[in-house]
Formats: sequence, C-alpha cells, structure tokens
Amino acid sequence: MKKLYLCTRPLNNYKIFRKRSPKLWGCFDIEKKRQTITQREQDIQDPKLWENRERAQSLTQELSQLKDEILTWENLERDIASNLDMAEELSREPDSDYESEITKAATELSARFKKLELSVFFMGKFDTTGAIVSISAGAGGTDAQDWAEMLFRMIIRFCERKGFIVKIVDQQAGQEAGIKSATLEVLGNYAYGWLKGEAGVHRLVRLSPFDSDGARHTSFALIDIIPDLGDVAQIDIQDDEIRVDVFRASGHGGQSVNTTDSAVRIVHIPTGITVSVQNERSQQQNKATAMKILKSRLAKKQEEDREQEERTIRGTVKSAEWGSQVRSYVLHPYKLAKDHRTGLETSDVDAVLRGELDMFAESYVRWLASNV
Repeated sequence: MKKLYLCTRPLNNYKIFRKRSPKLWGCFDIEKKRQTITQREQDIQDPKLWENRERAQSLTQELSQLKDEILTWENLERDIASNLDMAEELSREPDSDYESEITKAATELSARFKKLELSVFFMGKFDTTGAIVSISAGAGGTDAQDWAEMLFRMIIRFCERKGFIVKIVDQQAGQEAGIKSATLEVLGNYAYGWLKGEAGVHRLVRLSPFDSDGARHTSFALIDIIPDLGDVAQIDIQDDEIRVDVFRASGHGGQSVNTTDSAVRIVHIPTGITVSVQNERSQQQNKATAMKILKSRLAKKQEEDREQEERTIRGTVKSAEWGSQVRSYVLHPYKLAKDHRTGLETSDVDAVLRGELDMFAESYVRWLASNV
C-alpha cells in the first residue's frame, strides 16, 4: 500500500500543476503579450526610433524580456505535459528507479512553477514599468551618509543581477564620506514591481568606522521608489507651477566638478516636490530628465491620493507605510536583516548588502497580495 502511495504521489503533483497552469496562463495574459511583441517588433523596425537611443534601448530590452517570458511559460507547459504522461505510466507500472527520476523532475518543476506564479503577483498598475529610485541619508551624520551609499550600491547590484539598466541621474556626495542623496533611473520590464518593496526607512546598527572609540551607532536612510512613467505620464504642468534653478554639479565636500551651470533643480510649487539632475551632458538634457521624473512623481502622488480616498470611503484607512521603517540591518553585536512588514529575516546580512534581495522582494509582493 505504501509503495502504491509513493508511485501515485508524483502523478498527483503533476495533476495539480496541470490544473493550476491554465489559470496562471490566463492571469499572465499570454495573448496580450504576444500582441505587444508584434507591436514592439514593428516599432524597432522604424529608423526614427533610433534617434532616441534611450527609448530604443528600453523597447529592445522589453521585447527580449517578453519573448523570454513566453518561452519560459511554453517550456513549462510542455514539460508538465510530458512528465504527466510519464507519471501516469509509473502509476500503472511501479518502478522505483523511474519513480526517483520522476519525483526529482516534479521537485524541479515545482520550483519553476512557483517562480512563474510569483510573476502573477506583479499585477499592480505600474509594476511592469521602470523605476526611479531616490536614496537620502537620514539621522546619523557621516554614518548615515555612509549608510546611504551602502544602500545605493545594494540597489545597483540588485538591478544588475536582474538585468536592468541603471542610470545615475543625480548624486550629492557627503562632506566626509558616503552620499547625502542620489537618484537612479532603472530601465527594465517589471523594475518597479521588483523594487517597490524597498521604499521606506532602512535602519543600520553597527560599530561606527567613523567613531574613534568604536562605539555602536544607529543610522537611518530613506529609499523612495516611484514608477518611471516617462513621457506617458498623463500630467499637465503649467509654466507658472514650477521654478527652475540651474547650478554647477558638485562632488565631495561641495567641490564643483563642472565649469558651467548645467545641473538643474525643478521645484513644483503646488506640492513642494523637488527634483535635481546633474549627470546628463547638458543643461537641456538635465532639464528634460528632471521634468520626466517630476511627472512620474506627480502621477504616483495622484494614484496614492486616489487609493487613499477609496480606503476612506470603504472605511479601511490604514497608517501610511510611506516613510515608515521597513527593514533593519544589524551588524553588531549579531548579524540580522529583518523586514518589519513581512517578518522575513536572515542572518546573511552581507549577502543582502551585496544586492541579493530576491527573498525580500518575493516575500513583499506575496504579503502585499494577501493584504489587498
């Protein structure tokens, strides 16, 4: 009886995959993705597209990722069907060696299935877009500025591991070490979906490398994540609603690194939202990038205001997550990185700071889906 149970277990696993797969296929909207692929292939054939190198690069990357996504789903469907046939044969004619092989394949397919299942959670309005990441040092002086730079490197490494294109659009160096603030533009399909869980206050506890007594310090830094809506943001900004300042780009200690006033700061007067860009080649390019980021910030604010109004109407207003402490990193007297929303924690803080954030990103989107 036990032998029969063992032989039917792989079959049951594959039947579960087979049953759940069509539902996920529908959620994943394969047909719509195929239509998008056709459209992007036509877009890329247009010679005028390549006059805007950044947009051409973004569309090319999107096309490649869409093709990879569909191929991954099709391969999974094929492998499930193939292994289901073998599992059914095994249930009729038990074979211990064959069973071991099929069970191993079921385990591998389960991991692939869960990974693709995760992509269905990225169904937020902006999840498929690129992202604008802003990092700023909080309380803690030089330690906080150093901490902000550590987070800056962590985000960049995570993006590189995901195959995203990262562009530094602004960076304000600290007086002694680290950075006061930095802004990154992240290009890639689902970049915002993967990064949105990093938004909030990040807390570091460690022995300060800047304290001669080697005392333990607590530092804070804020990460702000908004979707990169680019030119598609439905935002109309009047000239009298903004103030544009130009200044020279600066390096460590406020030292000027440019002989012309090419850096641009745009202030949206009604909301007080400020965007600074200094890493483009000209003042005109800096202003264009700053306006794009400003529109993205305003579009995100509009969406947040709308969601807040809906929660108020439903009577389900919750305390704001924005600006709250989302994760702690302890390097002394023990090592621990803990997400305060999901409860997920790991002692391998060094790996987290190297950009290995997948476990936190996956845990966050699942937690978010369960709290809708």
